[in-house]
Amino acid sequence: MEIKIGITDVPREVTIESDDSAETIEAGLRESLAQPDGLFRLNDAKGRVVLVPTRTLAYLDLGQPNQRQVGFGRA
Repeated sequence: MEIKIGITDVPREVTIESDDSAETIEAGLRESLAQPDGLFRLNDAKGRVVLVPTRTLAYLDLGQPNQRQVGFGRA
């Protein structure tokens, strides 16, 4: 799924692809926001980790789950 992260004082949004479900991401976000100096953690589809301090989060846009590719793309 494509996730767009808006960060305060940063003109461009951060976009990552993740294999996690929307429910899992939302639960992690709620848990991070509950802490005074929370750190929101996301794993992207390539195994990298993205950490964002919750005090800098402006918004989080959870896109549609990944659909299977059609054609000659990777399987």
